[in-house]
Amino acid sequence: MGNWFKTTLLLGALTALIVFIGHLIGGQQGMIFAFILAIGMNFFSYWYSDKIVLKMYRAREVTPSENPRLHEMVSQIAARANLPMPRVYIIPEEAPNAFATGRNPEHAVVAVTEGLLNLMNRDEVMGVISHEMAHIRNRDILIGSIAATMAGAIMIVASMARWTAFLGGGSDDDEGGLGVVGLIVMSILAPVAAMLIQMAISRSREYEADASGASFIGQPYALANALEKLGAYSKRIPMHTNKPNTAHMFIVNPLSGKSLMSLFSTHPPLEERIARLRGERSSFNAPSDKDEDIGRRQAEAAWRNLSR
Repeated sequence: MGNWFKTTLLLGALTALIVFIGHLIGGQQGMIFAFILAIGMNFFSYWYSDKIVLKMYRAREVTPSENPRLHEMVSQIAARANLPMPRVYIIPEEAPNAFATGRNPEHAVVAVTEGLLNLMNRDEVMGVISHEMAHIRNRDILIGSIAATMAGAIMIVASMARWTAFLGGGSDDDEGGLGVVGLIVMSILAPVAAMLIQMAISRSREYEADASGASFIGQPYALANALEKLGAYSKRIPMHTNKPNTAHMFIVNPLSGKSLMSLFSTHPPLEERIARLRGERSSFNAPSDKDEDIGRRQAEAAWRNLSR
């Protein structure tokens, strides 16, 4: 309950940021327009954000006859997780990665890159798919898709604010806005704020998905090994993307090592995630005993539910 409350607050913060930028651009009228835009984006995100993200990455749906091995693995984990069979997509990218999307488990999608299938063995692919199925079961996929769409909207509105400032527009100080200077500052800070909010939404959910996903396949080492490989390959085979607003949806950050974007990683450190899965203490940032107990209880509870 606490995690859902926090996520709701953070999605509310993304909405408030759009409204605030609208206020800077056009005062009260701009704020009303931005609020209507934010409501419309939330509604649009609920129904269409999965299709938008899949199209962004040129993902192609594959049938059981086209890739029986991949479908068999997804079907097996879906059965273990007591979930409907999601649609399966392949992304034409050499970099190994994967994400899940959709508005609910009945309309879910699991997408993996060609590189993941080429570079991982069966156990490791199963580990990655189990992580994505955990996001579906934990109902993270809608939140992730909405956050991606809202963050993209913030970046568009921030760009509008920048052009408004350059053209001498913006609300006056006596209307409660910050004028031209405020527009310029906000056009720079708003995308950063959106990424920070995405980080807060995503990071805690990655730990939960790791723990639940490991329980679906009965042991955590396949996922830990996959994360280790993903971390190594992400530095050697960059993913061709310039879409930071969707980075949080992938199992590992596709922007790793790309200049300043790596400073705003939407994912916890891989060393930490691997150490937790292997029951070790990470030398990067050792988790507290309380965190370890929470993660262990989550994995044990999920495994008990599946074993009934």
